[in-house]
Amino acid sequence: MKRRKFIALLGGAAAMWPLAARAQQDEGMRRIGVLMASAADDSENQARMAAFLRGLAQLGWTDGRNVRIYTRWATTNADDLRRHAAELAALAPDVLVAATGTATAAPLLQTTRTVPIVFVIVVDPVGAGFVASLARPGGNATGFTAFEYGVSGKWLELLKEVAPGVTRVAVLRDPAIASGIGQFAAVQAVAPSLGWS
Repeated sequence: MKRRKFIALLGGAAAMWPLAARAQQDEGMRRIGVLMASAADDSENQARMAAFLRGLAQLGWTDGRNVRIYTRWATTNADDLRRHAAELAALAPDVLVAATGTATAAPLLQTTRTVPIVFVIVVDPVGAGFVASLARPGGNATGFTAFEYGVSGKWLELLKEVAPGVTRVAVLRDPAIASGIGQFAAVQAVAPSLGWS
């Protein structure tokens, strides 16, 4: 009986050796989870991923040497994005990258409020509820927007210069979509100074 227990224990330990070796290998290695809302063979996003890896390498971070990068490619299918977001969060990475804007930032933030999330090219992170403000994001998310909201007001100023006779301007937007609230507020703030309401 003792011999069987020993063999079972030894067999269990032997099965764990690869995991233990991997854990020792990964010890001290930073982990980054990247969520992409596109197919893995999408050339534009492959180029973005290559640029990301080059940028990391220029800073001294090499995948497999001192950082481990876990990438999940999903189309814009919401269920796939949520599943991949949960998979990445379960890996307990040091940081998650929402690489394709709102489509990836939202499911990552629904999955975790503790792992830091860096989003790329979100149109209106405040309006979308990803951050409290641009100056002080708060929470576990920060990142990059396509442009500062004030640029939206500049569009009206440019329109006034190009077509000074224009007396009315309309903005088409879907109020059910939170993204864009900051842009619309900037347009509303500038319109009266140009004689538009």
